[in-house]
Amino acid sequence: MESTFSEDAREGPQGRLRLLQSRRFAMRVQRAEKYGFCAGVRIADRKVKKFVAQGGADGKILGQVVHNERVVEEMEELGVPTIESLEEIDQGTVVFSAHGVPPSFHSQAQSRCLKILDTTCPFVYDIHEEADRAVQQGAHLVFIGEPGHREVIGYTRDRDPSTYHILKTIEEAEEVDWSRYPKVMVLYQTTLNSEDYEDVVRLIESRAPHASRADTICYATKENQDAARGLCADPAVDLVLIIGGKQSANTRHLWEICRELKPSHLIQGSQDLHSEWFEGVGTVGITAGASTPDYVIDEVEQAILEWPIGAVGNHPEQERGES
Repeated sequence: MESTFSEDAREGPQGRLRLLQSRRFAMRVQRAEKYGFCAGVRIADRKVKKFVAQGGADGKILGQVVHNERVVEEMEELGVPTIESLEEIDQGTVVFSAHGVPPSFHSQAQSRCLKILDTTCPFVYDIHEEADRAVQQGAHLVFIGEPGHREVIGYTRDRDPSTYHILKTIEEAEEVDWSRYPKVMVLYQTTLNSEDYEDVVRLIESRAPHASRADTICYATKENQDAARGLCADPAVDLVLIIGGKQSANTRHLWEICRELKPSHLIQGSQDLHSEWFEGVGTVGITAGASTPDYVIDEVEQAILEWPIGAVGNHPEQERGES
């Protein structure tokens, strides 16, 4: 989708600054230093679009290719709909999402004569290998994450349940007799904020005979989180908007970080903006999850910039008398 900004705005922070200086706006917008699409998500997005551009017309994506509703809608418009199970496709190409799948899904797809387009993030594959190595060395696995998240399902579904735990809370960790496991390896779902679970991991380390942790938080997730903290620390920023999909874990964690530091709202796009948020606001900070497309971020910024002078607190369409 073509950006709604002028050529100046497309040139990055300096271009947006020139745009702000050249026009009069009711509010200013400041983006975080790092935000939006990570490398893994961008690769997945490009792979599917390349598949379509090369004539692929028989593809279906197992689970959302990335956790963003606008991207899912875009893929469906391109002719690559989302399905929830392999049973929903009996021919053509199955697309494995950026979150990865259990290894057995590859063999299942091949046994059914399906072609495979694998868009799994390379970092997720690294964690599969890290977990396998730990098991070979006699370690019991602990995944800090959401049991129902596709990434975590990919790590655990094919494993013997006695070889791992999935948990997130102190209460869950306290229920386990860690002395039973001579070695424990802790791995994180890539989209989490590891600081939120430090007390959980320390409890495990204090009770297991030998416990270690792997640094499996995605570097882009870390950078986005650090940049969000920096944005919130700026005294000129009055309000922070976090843009991302409803199912995006990393977007939700950005919001959890920001809301502790500044008035903050989690939105999917410009349609979710509410007039009362902007009362008395001079500068709006913007950040976005790793699965949020650039054009959605641009649309939100443009909507804020188009709030008319003297009408902060009202949406421009409301000012024009439109419903």
